[in-house]
Amino acid sequence: MKALSRFIFIILFLVFYSCKKDNQSTNLNDSKIRDRYFNLEKIGWKSRAYTQKVEDIGFTATEVPIQYYLLKDLGNENLKMVDSIYEENKRERVLEFTFQQDEEKDLLSKDFTGMDYTDAVKYMSFGLDKDFYIVTSKKDTIKCTGVTFERNYKIAPYQKILLFFSGIDPNEKIQLVYNDFLFRKGILKFKFKDPYTQIAL
Repeated sequence: MKALSRFIFIILFLVFYSCKKDNQSTNLNDSKIRDRYFNLEKIGWKSRAYTQKVEDIGFTATEVPIQYYLLKDLGNENLKMVDSIYEENKRERVLEFTFQQDEEKDLLSKDFTGMDYTDAVKYMSFGLDKDFYIVTSKKDTIKCTGVTFERNYKIAPYQKILLFFSGIDPNEKIQLVYNDFLFRKGILKFKFKDPYTQIAL
């Protein structure tokens, strides 16, 4: 009987110790994830913006870490789930690209595009993906896989799109190339110097 009691005591002790260790490990991992996100937010989610001006139009490219969009969509209650989704999608890149005229005129008017307003909106929505590509530091060319045009219905003084690229190593330095057919301003290049690797998840 004493042997059975001792055996049960040892089993209960091991179960309790194992649960306590798992709980400490979970808290440590959660703490590390929170620290990484805090550091990423502290340097500014959208701090890496590069602007080029051609005549009276400013073109701004901003690389935004995909964690920003994940947190915006999923919240920060379950960071392990967010981290897991990031790990599955870390070879994706999202770039915000804005067009703005100096006097805040509507860039989709015929004066700037040379086309009917409706056609300019269609081009922004469905034709811009072929005008953008990325060149990596290894000289690989990555085509744009999709564009989302954020319609502002003339409320904001700029036009904004989101560009999506796939299959890029998260440690890779990139250069965005834009061949501007819409406003006929030529080829513009935006070089993003450092990836977010030192603090990315």
